[in-house]
Amino acid sequence: MEDLEKDLAYMGSALALAQKAQSIDEVPVGALVVLDDEVIGEGWNQPIRTHDPTAHAELMAIRQAANHIGNYRLLGTVMYVTLEPCCMCVGAMIHARIKRLVYAAPDLKTGAVSSAFNLLSAKSHNHTIEVSAGVLEVECSQILSEFFSQLRKKPRRC
Repeated sequence: MEDLEKDLAYMGSALALAQKAQSIDEVPVGALVVLDDEVIGEGWNQPIRTHDPTAHAELMAIRQAANHIGNYRLLGTVMYVTLEPCCMCVGAMIHARIKRLVYAAPDLKTGAVSSAFNLLSAKSHNHTIEVSAGVLEVECSQILSEFFSQLRKKPRRC
């Protein structure tokens, strides 16, 4: 399978995880960690349900991947995520030594790859991550837009 075909297939799986997050009233973001064409970690947003501000899809996938291989270094892995990662998640990817990041939709408010911040271009990091953006961007943006549109229609809780 060609790289673009792989990226589309894995991003489709990440989108299914985003839908899982949406089904539990979490912001619909999904993530996968892939090593040698095997999914070794997956995650979806869960900070509201778990009362854990670090329970972003990317961190959940990184934790599962690290446990799967028995190492906190995820050398040679590819992270697929439906939304551009935030500062916290980019930092975790750098520390985990993710080889490549593929993300779908930009996050203009908190995206830390190229939208609001550009953390991966900092020369002070001892690790660089290859980046591909825009894979299934329309589909992943749509689920986020629909989620926030529905959220705005709900009465606010104090």
